[in-house]
Amino acid sequence: MKTSSRRNLLVAVTMTFVMITTAVIFISEQSRSAVAQNTATNKTASMPGIRFTGDGRLLRPSGYRRWTYVGTPLTPNDMNSGNAPFPEFHSVYINPPSYDQYGKTGEFPDGTVLIKELVSVGSKEATSGNGYFMGEFTGLEVLIKDKTRFKDEPGNWAFFSFGHEYPLKDAATIQPTANCNDCHGGAADDDYVFTQYYPVLREAKGKAAAE
Repeated sequence: MKTSSRRNLLVAVTMTFVMITTAVIFISEQSRSAVAQNTATNKTASMPGIRFTGDGRLLRPSGYRRWTYVGTPLTPNDMNSGNAPFPEFHSVYINPPSYDQYGKTGEFPDGTVLIKELVSVGSKEATSGNGYFMGEFTGLEVLIKDKTRFKDEPGNWAFFSFGHEYPLKDAATIQPTANCNDCHGGAADDDYVFTQYYPVLREAKGKAAAE
C-alpha cells in the first residue's frame, strides 16, 4: 500500500473513532440528564398538589385536605390578653408518603410538606357547652423540606404564606429565614416541626423508635 493511501486510511479511522467517542459521550450525558429528570419527577410525585413557577414561587397547593391530618392547635385572643400572634385554628396536614416514612425512620424525609390551613374562631357556644368552635377559612401556610431547592435554608426547610384573609394569593415567595426558621429552629421539638403539639406525629415516631 502506498504511503499516501495508508495515511488517508489512518485519518479516516481516527475520524471514525472520534465520531464514535463523541456520540457515546453525548448519549451518556443525555442518560445522566434523563436520570436526574426522573429523580426530580419521582420526588415531585411524592408531593401531589405542590408546584413551583419558573422563578421559584410556590403555587397555591390543592388536594391537601385528603392528606394525613396532624392536628389543630389554637391560641385564642381570649387567653392572650386579646392580642394573640396566631388567634386562628391551625389545621395541619402532612403529605402521606412523608408521614409513612416518618413512621418508619422517625425522621422527616426530603420532600416533606406540611400545610397549615387557618380557620377563624367562630361560635363560642354549642349544644355540647361553651368552647371554641371553628368559623371560616382565613389563610394558608406551607412548610417544605427540600435539600436541593432550599439547600441554604436552615434544616433545608422553607416557609410560604398565601395570606391570612381570602381571597388567597395564587403564588407565594419563600419567607425570609428570620420570619419562621429562627422560631421553629429554637422551639420545635423535632427538626423544625412542633411535634410536641401533635400527638399524631409523636405516636408515629414512637413506633419507629420501638422497632
